[in-house]
Amino acid sequence: MARYTGPDCKLCRREKVKLFLKGSKCDGPKCPIEIRPYPPGEHGRGRSKESEYLLQLREKQKARRTYGVLEKQFRGYYDEANRQTGKTGEVMLQILESRLDNLVYRAGFAKSRDMARQIVSHGHITVNGSKVDIPSYRVSPNDIVEVKEASRELTPFVVARAEAGSRGTPPWIEVISNRMRILVHSLPARQVIDTAVQEQLIVEFYSK
Repeated sequence: MARYTGPDCKLCRREKVKLFLKGSKCDGPKCPIEIRPYPPGEHGRGRSKESEYLLQLREKQKARRTYGVLEKQFRGYYDEANRQTGKTGEVMLQILESRLDNLVYRAGFAKSRDMARQIVSHGHITVNGSKVDIPSYRVSPNDIVEVKEASRELTPFVVARAEAGSRGTPPWIEVISNRMRILVHSLPARQVIDTAVQEQLIVEFYSK
């Protein structure tokens, strides 16, 4: 499976905003974007012309890197959203939010989406009683997502139970921490998705 294997903190510096890819490190003083708040590379401190195309590209890259999706898959999500009714950008964000790895992260069972992706791919998660090890699996309303009983005493999940509720839970899901269970009540509307992207710029980028 193809995936990005470089330093996560470089991605945040490239987008000049915290993407929260490293869990608790992003909240501390050692976060590289706090120390070097400019893009990486030899010309990182230089001024770049903020053209319309560049703004659209950066917004697309920001969304793609936030959710940990490579370009081909991200374009596929856009094409799928474009075929559906409703605003393309909002539908695309809804698709990204309904990924299983994102759900595990949103529920507080993982400190980052990278960690959530690893938890899912290692087979610790079940959906409606069946093991699912595909991070891009799409959850649906009324799904029940759980950590396998045999995995609940592993350190990451013990820590997750101890810190339950510290991050806040999106209103479209319900988390039962003592049972490591997530109830999916609905798919999220745009107003409850806190991802800081301007999806209309992404739509404009792909519409050219």
